[in-house]
Amino acid sequence: MSYEISILMSAAASIAFIHTLIGPDHYIPFIAMSKSGEWSFRKTAWVTVLCGVGHVLSSVLLGFLGVALGIAVTSLELFESFRGNIAAWALIAFGLIYFIWGVRKAIRNKPHIHIHKHFGSSKHTHTHTHNNEHMHVHSDKKVKTSVTPWALFVIFVLGPCEPLIPLLMYPAAKSNIWGLFMVTAIFSIITIVTMLVIVLVASFGINFIHMKKVERYTHALAGLTIFLSGMSIQCLGL
Repeated sequence: MSYEISILMSAAASIAFIHTLIGPDHYIPFIAMSKSGEWSFRKTAWVTVLCGVGHVLSSVLLGFLGVALGIAVTSLELFESFRGNIAAWALIAFGLIYFIWGVRKAIRNKPHIHIHKHFGSSKHTHTHTHNNEHMHVHSDKKVKTSVTPWALFVIFVLGPCEPLIPLLMYPAAKSNIWGLFMVTAIFSIITIVTMLVIVLVASFGINFIHMKKVERYTHALAGLTIFLSGMSIQCLGL
């Protein structure tokens, strides 16, 4: 193994960790959706890993294509910037739509009082919501597959790993093909593992936060959080 590849491998691990850590779009959407959708740890983990794989794989394939065809790195950077812009706006749109839906759901599920009067007894009241409206004992038990994980997957496939191609893949390709594979693999693995650890630790911790008073607003808050995450990427370049 050459000295240059050793340096690039170390750089790949460091850059992947820092790039993921300072990019809120790498973990906030999963934390927010896990809480609002009441996802299990298992579902949270596989959605995070699936999106992480799609996120790095799209840039990896583009990088290998650029190396194989001899495409100038500046051209690939322009394309990465373009699709990164699309991904940011897609995340903003997704968050805004989910926020609006969450507000509408919260308004519909506002607790209200019903008054009942039975024959021969006094009146009584109870608080009621329509969160489980029209649910019956014999209702269909089949679990409906949510489109949310797949929407996030598409957004993450569009989102590029900006430092991967110009800072790691092209320099590694100048050494040898195995060095290119090793540098790419380290960057990909560290990125996905960092995403997974942050999401699972935060999701575990957030379960200890008492949110009973705002429980019906969890979907709206999740949408707002994702929207702000997208805006931070688009406006602040995080």
